[in-house]
Amino acid sequence: MRTIAHLSDLHFGRVDAQLLEPLRRRLSALAPDVVVISGDLTQRAKPEEFREARRFLDTLAKPQIVVPGNHDVPLYNVFQRFFAPLSKYKRYISADLEPAYIDDEIAVVGINTARSLVFKGGRINEEQVESVRLRLCDLGQGVTKIVVTHHPFDLPEDWDDDHIVGRAKMAMQMLARCGADVLLAGHVHMSHAGHTAKRYKIDGYAALVVQAGTATSTRGRGETNSFNALKVLPHEVQVERYSWDVGVRDFTLASVEAFEHTQNGWLRKS
Repeated sequence: MRTIAHLSDLHFGRVDAQLLEPLRRRLSALAPDVVVISGDLTQRAKPEEFREARRFLDTLAKPQIVVPGNHDVPLYNVFQRFFAPLSKYKRYISADLEPAYIDDEIAVVGINTARSLVFKGGRINEEQVESVRLRLCDLGQGVTKIVVTHHPFDLPEDWDDDHIVGRAKMAMQMLARCGADVLLAGHVHMSHAGHTAKRYKIDGYAALVVQAGTATSTRGRGETNSFNALKVLPHEVQVERYSWDVGVRDFTLASVEAFEHTQNGWLRKS
């Protein structure tokens, strides 16, 4: 079994500082094999925000798979936005915008969906998907294949499709050929776990979609700060959501959902 801690939308610059130490303690207790952070490490891509994010990351377990989000691209500095959009991210966080971790049980691959030409939206292109396929396609059936983006591939039906990453349909068709199992994302500050069978009609295929809420930002959008812990077994994934409990001043287990791999893809376990 592998344990993955999945955080998102930290938004240093608009962080609730009282959450940081309890979050570190809870993550340490979980002892994850991999820490995933699916974008928006900063609020306005300022150097001091990136420095704060870097200091926080340095307190967490390794290895880490971190991808940028749209807030990690400068908003008001037009020159940087269009000519060096992720220069500060590369300096303080990582020069690798599409990192990967692969062992004999899991493969976790990141994709950068942040773009200069849009303020909130994101996009994925064929070259990025092909790069992921080259990393995933030849792996054995016993390896659970996990893709990390900031912008989601899927959301519940009552959410606006504008939040979904651009060219998602193309990417899903290509990822399905390699049997991508789990899609981790953030962006909308909402926790959610489900599958892609309704939105993407691909015979015999449904990926498990796991959304993380904001772990530390004051911009909760109606949901309590939270993060996910995924317990990954062959053909089974358990998604645990830990939410901030102001009464005990800690992140406590709020829900557990189980999914299994069937002949029709990943579906909720009955």
